[in-house]
Amino acid sequence: MTTNETRAVVIGASAGAVQALLKILPALPAEFPAPVLIAVHVPPDRDNALVPLLQSRCSVRVKEAEDKEPVAAGVVYFAPSDYHLLVERDGSLALSSDELVNYSRPSIDVLFESAADAYGAGLTGIILTGANSDGAAGLQAVATAGGETIVEDPRQAYASTMPEAALVGSSARILSLDAIADHLARMTG
Repeated sequence: MTTNETRAVVIGASAGAVQALLKILPALPAEFPAPVLIAVHVPPDRDNALVPLLQSRCSVRVKEAEDKEPVAAGVVYFAPSDYHLLVERDGSLALSSDELVNYSRPSIDVLFESAADAYGAGLTGIILTGANSDGAAGLQAVATAGGETIVEDPRQAYASTMPEAALVGSSARILSLDAIADHLARMTG
């Protein structure tokens, strides 16, 4: 699949997410051609401090996702604390307070699986650092739908459990954070 076919990017991360996302998202050019949807494990009683932190360092717009909001290219959407983020088939976002999945809400699997249904082969799924297996099933759903799958090199990740789990039975590309940032930046072609 060529990068020009990417209609959306989903990213999942947990422990070590701040450092990883600070490496990747500032590399995105202002004219990035796809929405970026991100689920990071944030404690339910805490606001997601990543949005203001990253907005000040990124050329693209960074915001917390809102229920029923249509997605737009060149915008990074974060799942709000204590809500699952889903993509509807019409390209709008949905928030859910359904049960925890893999002990998490937001769940990476929930985001990736709904995005795979919505975007099919036009989706790029990326699993970054984390200390549990959330995201492994979701990345498989992206692959099954024909999308591109990328996993942060577990040997370089802050927490290797999540990338290692995502690689089990997977043909995902294994890239460093710098290589992931470069890969995404080239999507503007």
